Amino acid sequence: MQAQIDHVQPGAKWQFDGDVTAVFDDMLSRSIPQYEVMRAAVTDVAARYVQPNTHIVDIGCSRGEALAPLLDRFGAANRFMGLDVSDPMIQAAKDRFKGWIDNGVVNIWKHDLRNGLPPNVLPSVVLSVLTLQFTPIEYRQKIVRSVYKRLRPGGAFILVEKILGECADLDDLMVEIYYAMKHANGYTADDIARKRMSLEGVLVPVTAKWNEQLLQSAGFCEVDCFWRWMNFAGWVAVKGEV
Repeated sequence: MQAQIDHVQPGAKWQFDGDVTAVFDDMLSRSIPQYEVMRAAVTDVAARYVQPNTHIVDIGCSRGEALAPLLDRFGAANRFMGLDVSDPMIQAAKDRFKGWIDNGVVNIWKHDLRNGLPPNVLPSVVLSVLTLQFTPIEYRQKIVRSVYKRLRPGGAFILVEKILGECADLDDLMVEIYYAMKHANGYTADDIARKRMSLEGVLVPVTAKWNEQLLQSAGFCEVDCFWRWMNFAGWVAVKGEV
């Protein structure tokens, strides 16, 4: 499915349906601050922890934007798995990676993260780019713990999330600047308000500190923030060597 310009009018409750899938690349590039910087940082940090002949797993892979540059860099020396629950996103990723799928290098699966990572997969890198925020908050500890358990020693979990400010006034400031960025990228005030209302209760962010504690409590020995802009942040969490 070819990406298009985002003119989607979301319904009462946000869904990753066919309309969103078709415009998703444009939507992210106009809605995520420093989008290309973030994507490049995810790739460069993740590449440091890729081990030969291991899996690279993207949880919430959508159209495959996080997997694609790592696939370009490592190719058949590794195996790649994308997990999602949206049928249109899964189909878009399957179409994108068809040749690699046919050659057994890439797998795109429908998988509910509330069940943890699939069994019998021992990745050296797991990516979660703007995914965990869409999972029920009561399952996040289980999901991150599952990632930690499945990762190979020396492997890394790359987590990018929308976050809350540590206090209400600063959060309001960051949100105000974020909405100004979206407006500068062509979204109207009505567009922004509609999406905000549609995402309420679907996208549930937490603070940066909460995310870091979540990673540490799962067992990760090294956790650090490698990218942040206002109310968005990315972390690398490393599993210690045995």
